[in-house]
Amino acid sequence: MPRSLQTVSSWALLLRLLALLRPPGLGEACSCAPSHPQQHVCHSALEFSYKILQGPQAIQIPNYPHRLLKVPSFASYAVIRAKISSEKVIPASADPADTQKMIRYEIKQIKMFKGFEKVKDIQYIYTPFDSSLCGVKLEANSQKQYLLTGQVLNDGKVFIHLCNYIEPWENLSFLQKESLNHHYHLNCGCQVTTCYTVPCTISAPNECLWTDWLLERKLYGYQARHYVCMKHVDGTCSWYQGRLPLRKEFVDIIQP
Repeated sequence: MPRSLQTVSSWALLLRLLALLRPPGLGEACSCAPSHPQQHVCHSALEFSYKILQGPQAIQIPNYPHRLLKVPSFASYAVIRAKISSEKVIPASADPADTQKMIRYEIKQIKMFKGFEKVKDIQYIYTPFDSSLCGVKLEANSQKQYLLTGQVLNDGKVFIHLCNYIEPWENLSFLQKESLNHHYHLNCGCQVTTCYTVPCTISAPNECLWTDWLLERKLYGYQARHYVCMKHVDGTCSWYQGRLPLRKEFVDIIQP
């Protein structure tokens, strides 16, 4: 298949799958399951709801927490720091019957933390125009910098949506910025489990309980900003707070 047709197929499939993810009764809403920043950096596969496609080659993208959609594996996952230079609305495909639109953001890449194996320098990122399809609105032509995570398609284009971890760089804590280079990558063997209600317990020794939603009713609270789920030499995992001295680097699971 010609490369241009592969690109059209990738964009069209992504947008149609996102459109199908609207749950009955929620109209134009886009909803995402909580994922700790460490999970966004570690995982090239995240979760959607609604099981539509199956097969050995599948990635998972986060949306609703209780059911699963698998979409064809488009490749890799990128984590970058960048500024947004401009934006342009473009057709999602060359098909004149396809009314879907995309936003193409031109970016100035400052640093890449993940995605080297697929693309060295990213000039554009793409997102659905429609916010109900989880499209992302970013501030262009300003000095604002962003941490951006997204999927790298087979042709090297980067696709982002609201279920990715996207934050203004200035909003990240010192530990989060440091962990993008070190702690997150070194502890991808740990699993962060979101606590929605009590009781909330671990089911495996390599799990850490993420309690921001339970305690603060927001996703990225104090625990997400100031703690890393870190692995011990015995294979167990527990929370690490960067400002603690080395001999106390592992915090008991009840903290914070």
